[in-house]
Amino acid sequence: MGFVDVEVETKAETSNDEGDHDRFSHYVRKDQATESMVMGTPITALCGKVWVPSRDPDKYKICPTCKELYELLSSNGS
Repeated sequence: MGFVDVEVETKAETSNDEGDHDRFSHYVRKDQATESMVMGTPITALCGKVWVPSRDPDKYKICPTCKELYELLSSNGS
């Protein structure tokens, strides 16, 4: 089971700013990422965020929580 860096999500929902400074790319299961984008079904990131992917993840920093969890999984051989 592989993970990929997919999509972005707003960190602070109460922001009055339309900028992307509070957005992150998140790690999700690779097999679910494509289905989510094609079918429009919600997906859950390692950090627990649930959303439907629609943006280019390469434009945003990686979610610190997802990154930490991914590194823990990788170091344990998962």
